[in-house]
Amino acid sequence: MILKKINVAYRYSKLISKHKSIVLLHSTNIVNSCGTTIKKKNEYKFNGPSLKDFIAKDLPQEQIEIVSNEDKIPYLDDMVDFGQHRKVYIEVYGCQMNVNDAEIVWSILQNEGYIKTNSIYEADVVLLVTCAIRDGAENKIWTRIKQLRSVKRWRGKLDPLKIGILGCMAERLKEKLVSDTKGAVDLVAGPDSYRDLPRLLAKTEAGQKAVNVLLSFDETYAEIKPVKLNDDNVTAYVSIMRGCDNMCTYCIVPFTRGRERSRPVESILDEIKYLSEKGFKEVTLLGQNVNSYRDLSTSSYFMPSTNTLASGFKTVYKEKKGGVRFAELLNRVSDVDPEMRIRFTSPHPKDFPDEVLDIILEKPNVCKNLHLPAQCGNTKVLEKMRRGYTRESYLNLAQHIRDRLPGVTYSSDFIAGFCGETDEEFEDTISLMETVKYHNAFLFAYSMREKTTAYRRYQDDVPHEIKVERVKKMFSVFRRDAAILNKQFVNTEQLMLVEGESRRGPSDLCGRTDGNIKVIIPNSKLSHEGSSLNQDIKPGDYIIVKIIESNSQILKGMPLKHTGLQEYEKNKKIPKFIKEQIC
Repeated sequence: MILKKINVAYRYSKLISKHKSIVLLHSTNIVNSCGTTIKKKNEYKFNGPSLKDFIAKDLPQEQIEIVSNEDKIPYLDDMVDFGQHRKVYIEVYGCQMNVNDAEIVWSILQNEGYIKTNSIYEADVVLLVTCAIRDGAENKIWTRIKQLRSVKRWRGKLDPLKIGILGCMAERLKEKLVSDTKGAVDLVAGPDSYRDLPRLLAKTEAGQKAVNVLLSFDETYAEIKPVKLNDDNVTAYVSIMRGCDNMCTYCIVPFTRGRERSRPVESILDEIKYLSEKGFKEVTLLGQNVNSYRDLSTSSYFMPSTNTLASGFKTVYKEKKGGVRFAELLNRVSDVDPEMRIRFTSPHPKDFPDEVLDIILEKPNVCKNLHLPAQCGNTKVLEKMRRGYTRESYLNLAQHIRDRLPGVTYSSDFIAGFCGETDEEFEDTISLMETVKYHNAFLFAYSMREKTTAYRRYQDDVPHEIKVERVKKMFSVFRRDAAILNKQFVNTEQLMLVEGESRRGPSDLCGRTDGNIKVIIPNSKLSHEGSSLNQDIKPGDYIIVKIIESNSQILKGMPLKHTGLQEYEKNKKIPKFIKEQIC
């Protein structure tokens, strides 16, 4: 009992210390308000409490309020609209787009006076940026909510902790996240309502629950400059479009991210210029269907293409005409800083017309590594998935790209056990993997999601045990072929962008090749052309590396010298296996 009283007293003193500035601000507001009342007492007949004062007093302690994107809430005191140095802790789950969303969220909250913390126990607000693509992704969040609920109960009312769920899971489950978490979750915000976070947080400070999951037809956060969560990185993500119109039958993304809309070209170029000035050496352009980018806010300088899709591919929607398309954007982005690598993800195979491939070929700083999600290797299953292509058209595209971009490396996504998939149909996926050969692959068992077309039309009738066995087989085939592909780089020279220390410790450094293959090198000093002095290898340096060892996941090399991206391209030695592809 004595320890409990000491604990309560400690937390109360901590609370007073933490919110001293808020108390003082509120007192100042009261004094100013009284002064104004005395000064203007003859000007107004009535200067008593207004309707908002009675509403605020009568509000229940726990109330779920679904808010829309309107202006200020009239019954909230002005002071709760600001962060007042309250500390926020952000956790990110899922894809690269969620990382970028977290940076947008932090930019918005930082402007409102919030302070970022790396400790949950110091935080006043914990925000989870979530994924809803599969059951496994959501189960992680449910487990995390239970853990945070324990922290919240321990903190009690004297030092309250506010918990917010953001992103795709928030958009999918909406108010259920509040009602099914036994008071743990205070705030739910979908991907298009991050601008509303300061107001939603203000409502939670007033003892209410707040939910905003409205999807937008035009929200791109174009003018909000994301603030990087990790200042040590030399790589960055830049969102160029949001949403998806493809409506694949298995996919929840159109229902959690909304329709496709693209950022204006100029806002993208401005952000990349900013990142270049800050010393970033690699930018990945992001979108749910990144290569279907189409900015209608400005005129195109490219000659309009007669066909915007790859040969043999189709869409569920009518052809979209006009605007600045992905090839033109990629061209202009690559010109911002010739020493900055440019990548993009996640594309759809249908949106690889030849003009996109030509830009990748012409620009040395646009990486020759393409994510080409297949999902399945059987035409019948692909049709049920509504992917818009056959097995043959996918294989033709993969070969066509290799012919135009010798040395290109591929990554892909595959789903095992989609509705009704037979053993013979699954074997078509294995044979496609063996034919194309990927340096990286993301392999998953099918997980049915509510709202999708598959949920309404099909039966999830492949047993879980069979799905798991099929994923294991895919993984085995992928690892075997990736090991063969990586072995081709042994005894060749590769350009590596150093990203930082290896997980093994400071004695090793890690980075990636143009083909997005991870490389490990010893941390040592190297010569630089034009200088007789040896220099340390730092994150952001381009290093020529001789590959001496490989496996299915990484390359190991010996650093030879410092260089620049353009300098390397002028003098690079083409490996024998790539020369054979050209011939």
